[in-house]
Amino acid sequence: MTTALEKGNSVRAVSSNQPGLHQKLEATVRKHLQSHFQKPLTPHSKEAFKQARQWLQLLDRPFILDSFCGTGESTHWLATQHPGHAVIGVDKSAVRLTRHQFPHRDNYLLLRSDTDDFWRLLVEAGIRPDKHCIFYPNPWPKSEHLKRRCHGSPLFPSLLALGGVLELRTNWLIYAEEFCTALGVANINAQVTEFSANPPVTAFERKYSEAGQSLWRLHCELPSTPPAPL
Repeated sequence: MTTALEKGNSVRAVSSNQPGLHQKLEATVRKHLQSHFQKPLTPHSKEAFKQARQWLQLLDRPFILDSFCGTGESTHWLATQHPGHAVIGVDKSAVRLTRHQFPHRDNYLLLRSDTDDFWRLLVEAGIRPDKHCIFYPNPWPKSEHLKRRCHGSPLFPSLLALGGVLELRTNWLIYAEEFCTALGVANINAQVTEFSANPPVTAFERKYSEAGQSLWRLHCELPSTPPAPL
């Protein structure tokens, strides 16, 4: 296989003005864990959730959530690996979702929704995934963008409230370590390990792997009721 490097299309590693964990990480996470996010839900997210709820009721199977699914390649892979589950892939970009070109399976559904809206709606409805996958979210590597990262966002409590097994993948170790630290603030233990993409399950994973970059995985089991911060 010809790699990205051999093609002359070298893939840049994450560049950041932040050399380690963000200095305001712990304070930011604590603030969000002790507050309630009240941003209005978007109409298209409400419609997507209505469709998801009806579909889940029809299939009547355990549920896996694939957040920030992009083109849905990872959603298709999860559905193949877990044929007894109903798998929902969510992404805010209609353009990315229209690029889905994988053989259809009856046990997965792709939806356009703001992911943070979808998390809140699931929590409010009491619908909990067995597993929640966050494969290669935007790392927002600039220091000033901490609050745009999943673990620095006001929606982090909603993510925790979903429960289930959480798996996050990234090519930026600081992102994984920050996420692990944020979980620790909520008294949740997690592990970060390096892994090889065999097979790659997203376009990002394929690109980074072919470029010889290290890939990192965070894994933990979230409690059904999130504990209070330490």
